[in-house]
Amino acid sequence: MKTTTAAIALLVIAAALLAGCSSVRHVPTGSYLLDDVKVTLVDSAGRPADAEGVSTVELVNFLRQTPNHKVLGFAKLSLATYSLSGTDTTKWYNRWLRRVGQPPVIYDSVLTEASRRQLTQAMVNSGYMDARVAADTIHRGDRRMKVVYTIAPGTPRRVQSVGYNIADTALRRIVLADVAAEGTLRPGMLLDRTALDNERSRIARMLQNRGYYRFSRENINYTADTVAGSPLTALIMNIHAPAATAAATPDSALLADRQHHRYMIRRVNYYIDCEPGGAGARDTVDYRGASFYYGADHYLRPGLLYEMCPLNSGDTYSARSMERVYEALGRLAIVKFVNVRLNPAGTLGDIGLLDADIVLSRNKKQSVTAELEGTNSEGDLGFGIGLGYQHRNLAKGSELLSAKLRANYESLSGKFDGLVNKRYTEYAAEVGLTFPVFKCPFLSRSFKQRILASTEFAVSFNYQERPEYTRIIAGGSWRWKWQQQRRRALRRHTFDLIDINYVRLPRSTIDFIDQIAPSNPLLRYSYEDHFIVRMGYTYSITNRRLPSATDARNYYQPSVYSFRGSVETAGNLLYAISSIARQRRSDGVYKLLGIQYAQYVKGEADYTYTHALSGRSSLSFHVGAGICYPYGNSSMVPFEKRFYAGGANGVRGWGVRSLGPGRYDARNSVTDFINQCGDIRLDMSVEYRAKLFWVFEGAVFIDAGNIWTIKDYENQPGGLFQFNSFYKEIALAYGVGLRMDFTYFLLRFDLGMKAHNPAMNQEAWPIVHPKWSRDANFHFAVGYPF
Repeated sequence: MKTTTAAIALLVIAAALLAGCSSVRHVPTGSYLLDDVKVTLVDSAGRPADAEGVSTVELVNFLRQTPNHKVLGFAKLSLATYSLSGTDTTKWYNRWLRRVGQPPVIYDSVLTEASRRQLTQAMVNSGYMDARVAADTIHRGDRRMKVVYTIAPGTPRRVQSVGYNIADTALRRIVLADVAAEGTLRPGMLLDRTALDNERSRIARMLQNRGYYRFSRENINYTADTVAGSPLTALIMNIHAPAATAAATPDSALLADRQHHRYMIRRVNYYIDCEPGGAGARDTVDYRGASFYYGADHYLRPGLLYEMCPLNSGDTYSARSMERVYEALGRLAIVKFVNVRLNPAGTLGDIGLLDADIVLSRNKKQSVTAELEGTNSEGDLGFGIGLGYQHRNLAKGSELLSAKLRANYESLSGKFDGLVNKRYTEYAAEVGLTFPVFKCPFLSRSFKQRILASTEFAVSFNYQERPEYTRIIAGGSWRWKWQQQRRRALRRHTFDLIDINYVRLPRSTIDFIDQIAPSNPLLRYSYEDHFIVRMGYTYSITNRRLPSATDARNYYQPSVYSFRGSVETAGNLLYAISSIARQRRSDGVYKLLGIQYAQYVKGEADYTYTHALSGRSSLSFHVGAGICYPYGNSSMVPFEKRFYAGGANGVRGWGVRSLGPGRYDARNSVTDFINQCGDIRLDMSVEYRAKLFWVFEGAVFIDAGNIWTIKDYENQPGGLFQFNSFYKEIALAYGVGLRMDFTYFLLRFDLGMKAHNPAMNQEAWPIVHPKWSRDANFHFAVGYPF
């Protein structure tokens, strides 16, 4: 308790020192620090009010000048850091403080007036044509200024009716059918210019996906017919004919009649390491109606490109198809850049023709990586060596071959009587082969192009020597992966057709297993020979969008969600074969090659939602659950497939594998960790995140959760899940975190404290009587916890 009090006191003193540094220290004489800005909505009587479709939080984004960022709504840490610097910029620490801090924002009347005009325009764009915005300044002591923007929205304009003026009869049929099903313009809605503009873009995109190559949103505008004294507006959408052009093009005959026409693909040409038109090409191959121009060797087979590319001669033009070309060919490991150029190529009746030139440039074919590390464990020296190799075009089909080798060695001192090895040694090898296509018989080309799946084969081998035993772990897998972008959400799928895991102990000390686990089936299983032959499926979806390199530091989405669910089964096929073949059981179970194989089913689901409170702070929620159940050939789920609680991504008041199951009373983290696993898990978290200064971010969080067993195991007393009492066994934790965001990766330091401990014979509510040595856990990790 004394340690906790001292830590809190230090934090308070540090905060006081930062706050004590004058925030106007670097404000020039005669100028003012912009201390605060407020945006308010009022009614005609000047009372606070709301306006439909308008949020003061969003209106702040239109301000041309805002004050220095506040953490938790009051602490200007970035400004305080800058204020710690001196005026002598020749000294490195002054330059560093200024670089990581934020200079004071100096009040500017010109920018204030610009902000007032921006707010007025924002209100007009939202349908409030008569909105009035006033900007008032309030002088505060010690050269500080507060600006208050008061907005009187007035009566909003609404859409009374929606009409369509489309002279082109073919286009009119398409548009009217589309807006009846998907249109966003409705009578009664606000005359919101953003909504009108979004509908323009949506209709233009729809027509481009239906063959109208030359159509753009510029061909659409609106006519708003208003009546004096009435807030209602008759809205008409106008779709104009294409603009006349004097330039001679192969499709000039279509442009002359001032009508919108559909286009189709006449020919598809691939330029592989050469320029469109064939410049620099050394060889040409015609394959199924497409031409392939090679500037060097034939390092990509025509059949592969034809199978992957969703663009064919005779296809109606579609903007979405063009995007699919980039998605499909961009997955080729040997290809560095993809560029698609469309060229008008004449007409066929009233249909325009396009030639598609697909330009591919080659990536580096092979790469090698190496790693070297040294270790010192209480005077026992060791080292580790790792080698990695990649071949991105193994058989001219952009097959990705990856191989990893690793060796670790550590010497041991002391006596070795009765032990089988006198050192720690580990040799590991992993080989994977990834095909950029769906390797599965009986699938059509159109299905493969729609799914865009890759096929992965992998084998691994791990040989371990420990003083007490020698262990071999081998595995192999065959899986398919694919992803789909639909309605601004990215969906990822992984189907593990087969995944084999084999563990064998060829050597061990006499009675080794009986010594370490005389009556513990969990620990025995970890050191006994076993087989896992599983099949699984994983699905995930998220609306998270990656920012561009130019706005990565300031980019944020108003809300981000993600969901991940998975299900897997093991041993079913083997059990069916054993039963049909009437295989004799050994020790009550079926075995393969003399080794018992596992049989179970397992499912998990996790959901995360993050809401941005501003560009520099957010609130994130997470909930997760999972269950696994052994049956048939197994009485217990394999140890590595069971759930655990605690750690940097769990309930952070506990260390990894130190919580649960249920009310299990764990006293020794070394001997009890093997029992701290379960068949059911439940996790819940809420976390507030805020940018502090430079790359630093702060966080406060609350975690809840636990694990339970699905059966009453003797070695896990109190771990059984029971509906009438499980909620009493949910552990609670709270804490703070410090993160360092380097844009492309994030380092996380979290300090968690126990709040409610469900373990038997332990302090139930540590939050009432906190003890640092008992309740605090420090975590270091890469990336956010969820």
